[in-house]
Amino acid sequence: MNADTIYQIATWALPILLAITLHEYAHGWVANKLGDNTAKALGRLTINPIKHIDPIGTILIPGILLLIGSSFLFGYAKPIPVNARNLKNIRKDMAIIAIAGPLSNLFMAFAWGFIMLFATYGIFGDVAIAKGFYDMGKNGVLINVLLMVLNLLPIPPLDGAKVLSGFVPKNIANTLDRVEPYGFFILIGLLFLGILNKIMLPIMIPILAIIYSIFT
Repeated sequence: MNADTIYQIATWALPILLAITLHEYAHGWVANKLGDNTAKALGRLTINPIKHIDPIGTILIPGILLLIGSSFLFGYAKPIPVNARNLKNIRKDMAIIAIAGPLSNLFMAFAWGFIMLFATYGIFGDVAIAKGFYDMGKNGVLINVLLMVLNLLPIPPLDGAKVLSGFVPKNIANTLDRVEPYGFFILIGLLFLGILNKIMLPIMIPILAIIYSIFT
């Protein structure tokens, strides 16, 4: 493993880990506020990343994509458990719980933008250290915008499908539920066929441009 690979891992690992785990925490936090304490009871209502790590989705898949130089990073954590029977308005509340994850990524994207800004103004001192934090911040913005846009796609089991289910007629919501068991395979297929990039990049690029323009 050469120095460049080590540097890439060092500047990507924390942003990816936080982006994925805090995304899940946001789901659990909102679910708890809406009356479902399932995540809390199972010890998942925590910012401890160990509780949210999925060995394949959080470590293996992003690691392989990073090592092979993929232009698209993809990963996921263990989904937060939600017992819909504890919610007052199941469809509406599930939609609110679902949107919390992508909104947390948007918040984190701006937080990493501030890291970039601090690095630019020398808050971290040494030039080499400042560059490391700048690149980490830039990666943090990128991975969080990517996860936000990805999760808002209306493909089960992504959050976008759950949000959509809260507003469409029940028969369409039921169709989305039936597609869910195949959703992961659909996503992987779209990823390797290059279709996912074509869908997401036109949405991601203007968002990234706005955030980078604010903090650089």
